[in-house]
Amino acid sequence: MYKPLPLSQWLNTPRPDDTPIAWLDDRIWTLGELRHDVTQLVDILRQEEGERWALCFDNGYLFIVALLAALHAGKTPVLPGHSRAAQLNEQRSLFSGVLSDTTLDFSGRQQLVTSTVPTNNDFSPLPAIDDTRVIELYTSGSTGAPQRVIKPIISLDREARLLAGRFGERLTGCRVVASVVLHHLYGLTFRVVLPMALGLPVHASLLNYAEQLSALPHDKRYLFISSPAFLKRLDTALTPPPVALLFSAGGVLPWRDITAFQGWLNIWPDEIYGSTETGVMAWRHRQDETTLWQPFPGVTFNGDRVTSPLIHEAEGIVLDDILHFAADGQFNIVGRRGRVVKIEDKRISLDEIEQRLLALDGICDAAALVVMRGGRQSIGVLLVLNDAARLHRDNVGKNAQESAWRRALRPCLEPVAVPRYWRIVDEIPVNSMNKRVTAQLQELFHEDP
Repeated sequence: MYKPLPLSQWLNTPRPDDTPIAWLDDRIWTLGELRHDVTQLVDILRQEEGERWALCFDNGYLFIVALLAALHAGKTPVLPGHSRAAQLNEQRSLFSGVLSDTTLDFSGRQQLVTSTVPTNNDFSPLPAIDDTRVIELYTSGSTGAPQRVIKPIISLDREARLLAGRFGERLTGCRVVASVVLHHLYGLTFRVVLPMALGLPVHASLLNYAEQLSALPHDKRYLFISSPAFLKRLDTALTPPPVALLFSAGGVLPWRDITAFQGWLNIWPDEIYGSTETGVMAWRHRQDETTLWQPFPGVTFNGDRVTSPLIHEAEGIVLDDILHFAADGQFNIVGRRGRVVKIEDKRISLDEIEQRLLALDGICDAAALVVMRGGRQSIGVLLVLNDAARLHRDNVGKNAQESAWRRALRPCLEPVAVPRYWRIVDEIPVNSMNKRVTAQLQELFHEDP
């Protein structure tokens, strides 16, 4: 096991060129190839105007190439949180261009990133990455507009050291596979920064199905980076893969799901509590339902505010979650504040859904909320229509109109954010203080119309 390397030294630290970095099926990318591919892209980016470049990748190896090339070229990597062309075009002012492994329907500058075979093994050290360099991420905020989070690379290095200090020995000899995307902090930290810092090979592709997990070669041991949304869908009738360590984050993992896959994989999960703004804050290795969260070293909670070595702001950050603490400093998560909710472990802005709906013809007012049906959370919306839109809906039919609204929303919303339940009302109910009361709105979804 390597001592965790800082990001600025991933390529310049002496290590053999044949060190495996990533694999996909029978293809293995080595450190020598990574050095070559990054150097090629650095040469291209240094000739490009503009500092900020959005990274939109499915291939994990090419994402690493783009991330390192941008930083070594003195550019700022931007993780927009998605690869949807319609939304990238809306957000063109947020970055100078796009780096991607596939051609996107993007109206701005874009550079296709590929891997080529080195013609020789000579490697000249790249321009240094200054410790002041940052990565920018975008996440849904309470206003519905994308919220920028600036993450200094020194914070990512500290996070890798923090995780290596807790889990390092158990990670020795693991290959890294994941069911979480690269363009959120959880995927960036656990699929890229931690493996690269420790010299662990990473799977370049996302695992979308339990069958892909089961089919992993059984002559290796794996660290599996996952989420409650994926884990609750595991098919325990499949052959269990040789997973030695399992991380879950992005939402609370129900105990019934833990007991189901523990019987299949024969391991207990390590759950991670954190956010884009804060980085990792706490962990728990839950072997019974009552296990509490344990803060990482240096993480301090004070009321609804948290400070840590990973948080740049000296005053700390106010949390969206409501925590209840035990006398020893461990805690439980009991609820969530604000208008950002989690569905299928994705942060969904109810404000953004409402804004997208109000941009559609004929919709005068909208209210989005979470509706629980059959143990499943989905988005429900209340709509106020103008006369023309009401008449059109009556003519084409309820189902046809709802399908049309869904089609209009899909290019700009996460699939789980597209409303599942629709109600047409004369006006959105409010209380005596002219405030919308969620419980009152939810009553309108108790029965099908």
